[in-house]
Order: sequence, then structure tokens, then C-alpha cells
Amino acid sequence: MDLKNKEQDSKTFKDVDFSNKSLKNMSFKDCTFENCNFSNVDLDNTRFQNINFKGCKILGLNFSRCNKLIISFTFKDCLISLSVFSNLDIKNTIFDNCKICDCDFFETNLTRSNFENSDLKKTNFKNTNLSFASFKNAINYSINPNQNILRKTKFSVPEVIGLLDTFDIELE
Repeated sequence: MDLKNKEQDSKTFKDVDFSNKSLKNMSFKDCTFENCNFSNVDLDNTRFQNINFKGCKILGLNFSRCNKLIISFTFKDCLISLSVFSNLDIKNTIFDNCKICDCDFFETNLTRSNFENSDLKKTNFKNTNLSFASFKNAINYSINPNQNILRKTKFSVPEVIGLLDTFDIELE
């Protein structure tokens, strides 16, 4: 990829290794990334508008450093680890069938977002709006209902028990 061109519009990137690159001040609009490696990428002031990540490895990214004016993306079959999505308004975001490990969603607006069929091991949610979000068939989540907004949020049994983790109670 030519990193000199700061604006990428309606492009598909397949099998591209972006690891340890700087996407600082770049703009991506209506783009698709398939099977790309985004390990330790610099996202300072990067603009993501209507972006699809499919089968990507996303490791150590700080999305909260992106341009927040217009930010929207979807993730399908991605490995997302050690990444930060804090202080973002990313309602309606789809995380479908993703492995989301050791990530932070602090003070994030995830209204109507979809985490269906995803594994959320060691992912943290705090002061996050999860209203109308779906965690159907998601696993390994631990969400404190006292620290997040869970209005009409959808969960599946038996994983909904993860909402009780913070209460130090025993179930039999």
C-alpha cells in the first residue's frame, strides 16, 4: 500500500501486513480490509468511515486516538486483542464472531452494537452504554451492571451469569 496517499476511498485491501506501520492522519472511507495484520499500528488522527474488517488480526491498537468526527466500522471473524475503544461514540458497531481479548471499552457508546457469537475474554466495560446491544451466543464476558448501561441489552443463557461476577456470590 502506498502510505503517501493519505486518502483511501472505496478500496479493498487483502492480505496486507500493516504491522508496526503508521496510519497517522490517513483517511479511509468505504474500505474493506480482508485478512490483514494490524499489529501495533499508529492510529493517531486516522479517519475510519464505513470500514469493514474481515478476518483481520488487530493487536495493540488504540482506536481512541482515531479521528472521532465520523468513525464507523464493522468487524467479522477478527482477532482483536490488547486494543482500546474508550471514549468513542461507535453505536451500531458489529463485532460478529470475533475473538475480543484483553480490550477496553471505557466510557464508550455501544448502543445497538452487536457482539453476537464473540469471545470477550478479559475484556473490560466501564461506564459504557450497552443499551439495545446484543451479546447473543457471546462467551466469556464479565460486565458489571452497576457500572454500565444495560437497557434492553440481549444476552443468552448460560453466559448471562457473567453479569453476576462482580457480586461475589455463589450459585448452585
